[in-house]
Amino acid sequence: MVTIWVDADACPNPVKEILFKAAERLQVPLKLVANHSIRVPPSRFISCVRVEQGFDVADNYLVAQLQANDLVISSDIPLAADALKKGAYVVTPRGEPMTRENIGERLNMRDFFDTLRGSGIQTGGPAALSNQDKHAFSRQLDIWSRQVAKLLD
Repeated sequence: MVTIWVDADACPNPVKEILFKAAERLQVPLKLVANHSIRVPPSRFISCVRVEQGFDVADNYLVAQLQANDLVISSDIPLAADALKKGAYVVTPRGEPMTRENIGERLNMRDFFDTLRGSGIQTGGPAALSNQDKHAFSRQLDIWSRQVAKLLD
C-alpha cells in the first residue's frame, strides 16, 4: 500500500483540498504532518499527524515513516532529497516534480539564496499559488497514481 505524505505546515489550502478529493477517489492513505493541528475532513483515508515543535521535526518524522513509491508533497528541498533517497516521488505544491536528476541543482540554488539572504540581500518570497499551479499539481498527482497503479498490478 502506498501513502501520500504532506509536509503540511506550509502546504496551501487549495492543494490540501485537491489531495482530500484524491485520497477518497484513489482510496489511498493521506497523512498530513505538521507541528500544529490541521483540520481534515472525516475520512478513513485522511489523517493529520501532529509532531512536536522544533527545527525539522516534521520533516524527520515524515522521512522516517515513508516507503518507496509513496508520494511526498513538499517545497522543502532537503526533505525532498531525503525522500528521493528512500525511493519516494516528490512534488511541490506548485506541481514541480523533484527528481534524482534535478535535486542537486535545487540544493545548490537553495544554498546560494541562503547565502544571499545571510549577507542581507532581499530575495523575495514565492508568488501566490495560481490556477496554473493547481492544474500542474493535479497533473503530477495523476502521473504518480498511474505509475503506482502499474507497479501494483
